Amino acid sequence: MSISTTAAVDATATLRPVWRDVLATSYRALTEVVAGTRDDQWQLSTPCSEWDVTQVIQHAAGDQLAFARALGIGNGPAYNPFAPSGALEGTAAALVRDAIEQTEAAWATVTDETETVPTPLPHGALPTPVAAVMCALDAAVHAWDIAIATGQASPLNDELAGHLLTAARTLNPAPGGGPEAEIIEPLRQWGAYAAIVDRESGDTVVDELLRYLGRDPRA
Repeated sequence: MSISTTAAVDATATLRPVWRDVLATSYRALTEVVAGTRDDQWQLSTPCSEWDVTQVIQHAAGDQLAFARALGIGNGPAYNPFAPSGALEGTAAALVRDAIEQTEAAWATVTDETETVPTPLPHGALPTPVAAVMCALDAAVHAWDIAIATGQASPLNDELAGHLLTAARTLNPAPGGGPEAEIIEPLRQWGAYAAIVDRESGDTVVDELLRYLGRDPRA
C-alpha cells in the first residue's frame, strides 16, 4: 500500500466514528452565529474579502443545499452559491434553517456501512466520513467568518478543527484523473480558498485550520 493510499485510509478510519457529531456541531455553529447577527450587521465585511455577511450566509446555505441534492434530497440552491446577491427574500435564519434541515435529512439516509457518497465537489464521490466532514467544514468555517465579522465568539475549538483538518488534508486523485493532492488544493486553485497563511509560534489547531484555508486567525 502506498503512503498516499495509507493516508487516505487513515483519514477515513479516523473520521468514521465522529463524522455525524462533527456535522451536528458544525450545523449548530452556523445556526447560532446567524441567529446572533444583529439587523445592523448584514452588510459588514467578512474574512471572505469579496463578500459581506449576507453573502457569506447565502453561500454557506447554498453549499449545504448542493450537498443535499448530491445525496438525493431537494433541488439544490436556486442561485449560484459562488455569486451570492447579498439580498434576501426572507430571513437569513430561515434560509440557513431550510438548508440545514435538507442536508441533515440527506445525511440521515446514509448508513454507517456506506463506503462512498456523491458530493457536489469537483472530486465527485468520496469516502463517506471524508465527504461528511468536508460538508461540515464548509458550515463551520463560514460560521467563523460570520462570527468574526459580527463580533461574536469563535464557534471553532481545537477538537472540531482537528477533524476538519483531517478531511481537508486527505489525499485524493485530482478531479479529472490528475495526480493525488490534498482535497482542498484543487478547490484552492479554483479560487474557493486563498493561499495558505504562514504559521506563527503559539498557533492552536484552530489557527492551523484557518491559516490552511487562507484565513488570518489574528485578523
